[in-house]
Amino acid sequence: MKAVRFPRHLLLAILLSVIVLTPKLAMAHAVLVASTPSAHASIRGPEITVQLKFNSRIDGEHSRLYLVDSTGKSQTLTLTPQSAPDILAAQSVKVSAGGYTIRWQALASDGHITRGEIPFVVQ
Repeated sequence: MKAVRFPRHLLLAILLSVIVLTPKLAMAHAVLVASTPSAHASIRGPEITVQLKFNSRIDGEHSRLYLVDSTGKSQTLTLTPQSAPDILAAQSVKVSAGGYTIRWQALASDGHITRGEIPFVVQ
């Protein structure tokens, strides 16, 4: 039996067509779309609630929230059970007046970790 040989340019055209026409997997990196408190907000204390909403599913077991005060002291916030797959929330925290930053680390459904910061002021 004789082997079938395709011209190189035809093989290249087929390969490029497959690459271009094959649907790409959606990249579900976690992007923060809303937060409480919002970035640069001025909120009333002494108790604050933290909630972050993302554009994709978040693995709450492997995600973290931290509260950093103006001196740089960091405290790990205790996450509450997820109310929705794209939400991270923490138990209420008592704080004094001053500047704070929420540092977050979220593991998205695509396996990638993203991080960010949300600065705010407590009155």
